[in-house]
Amino acid sequence: MRPLVAIVGRPNVGKSLLFNRLAGQRLSIVEDTPGVTRDRLYAKCEWSGRTFDIVDTGGIEPSTDNEILAFMREQALIAIDTATVVIFVGDIKSGVTAADQEVADMLQRSGKPVVLAVNKMDSVGPVDPDIYEFYSLGLGDPIQLSALHGHGTGDILDECLKYFPPADEEDADGDAVKLAFIGKPNVGKSSIVNRILGEERVIVSDVAGTTRDAVDTPFENSFGKYILIDTAGMRRKSRVDDRVEKFSVMRAQLAIERCDVCLIMLDARDGVTEQDTKVAGMAHEAGRASIILVNKWDLVDKDGKTMDKLKADIRRDLSFMPYAPILFVSALTGQRVDRIFSMANDVNEQANRRITTGLLNNVLADAQARVQPPSDKGRRLKIFYMTQVSTRPPTFVVFCNDSELFHFSYQRYLENQIRSVFGLEGTPIRLIIRERGEREDT
Repeated sequence: MRPLVAIVGRPNVGKSLLFNRLAGQRLSIVEDTPGVTRDRLYAKCEWSGRTFDIVDTGGIEPSTDNEILAFMREQALIAIDTATVVIFVGDIKSGVTAADQEVADMLQRSGKPVVLAVNKMDSVGPVDPDIYEFYSLGLGDPIQLSALHGHGTGDILDECLKYFPPADEEDADGDAVKLAFIGKPNVGKSSIVNRILGEERVIVSDVAGTTRDAVDTPFENSFGKYILIDTAGMRRKSRVDDRVEKFSVMRAQLAIERCDVCLIMLDARDGVTEQDTKVAGMAHEAGRASIILVNKWDLVDKDGKTMDKLKADIRRDLSFMPYAPILFVSALTGQRVDRIFSMANDVNEQANRRITTGLLNNVLADAQARVQPPSDKGRRLKIFYMTQVSTRPPTFVVFCNDSELFHFSYQRYLENQIRSVFGLEGTPIRLIIRERGEREDT
């Protein structure tokens, strides 16, 4: 997998500005107010022929009673825990503070490689002697940085590259499909991973919340190479009062962000619960290809209509993801577990599919001929053309004369037409509506 560089530090030292500078675009909100970045943000970055991910974190307040700041701190700790190397950002204007020292101690305890960057060194000329104060943190040589002007970013990235694994090791996992097993506690995620691996690789217990970490396990079979990510079960937030379990939820969210295919696990005896809906919603919002695995099928009393009825209930309760195939499995007996991989390969392939603009516009013309675009007060929607701009999920920009006339129902109709012609099973589709004058901004 690609190396991950985490940018950390106390609030308001310029982490988000550095993140935007490295990402080459304004992805992170930058404002001169502590605590603006509340969540982790990811971007792909390239330097000296290496591709890696960078993550922006909320500022670490080592000791705080503020709930939001405490949440930000935990998010940052997860980023540190999963990072290949950490960039610690200090501020030349405020010098080394007690909070900086506490964060530095935290980083030293983590055992992760750290690159120390001292930001806001915006003037050209002799080095500000205040930079030498940062040696007291015990994190090595400080590097001068002006995130505002971009000075020093190359030196920082050069230093980060020293801690990356060899490129050939990274490529070894490059063609592996990453599968994340997600769901509420005790639906059998660890059991199904163990069934696949044929050994007790992951702790299995009937006590909800046994799996605390997101565990990556490489696996290869006749269908291909995979990385299996077993995650802690996600409970309703009102019930997440244990600090360790909060970490579990956040790690599961991180697993969704970095996987190729989400395997959303349900308990056949419970059907779709409120929490199942939230878990599935996270995968959908992240744009991940998904398969719904209905586990413990062996424990259900069945007649000839049981499967069809449960399928209909799942489609009703998870109506926002009609594209996700449903597979009934049993981790205990191994029933249909082998079908997971062929299905995962299919939905991953669909999520990465590219469709030519010519083919898309043939479908668009046919769709408009079948169902005329909506109109309002004598003004009719005109759709000029459509083009695909990205994959994972397949994302299409549609240019029209008036975006306000492009009702949700007609967007859904177009999405259904695309699916009926090209398939795209198992993956969400994104439609971005642009008026013709906005074309230059895309």
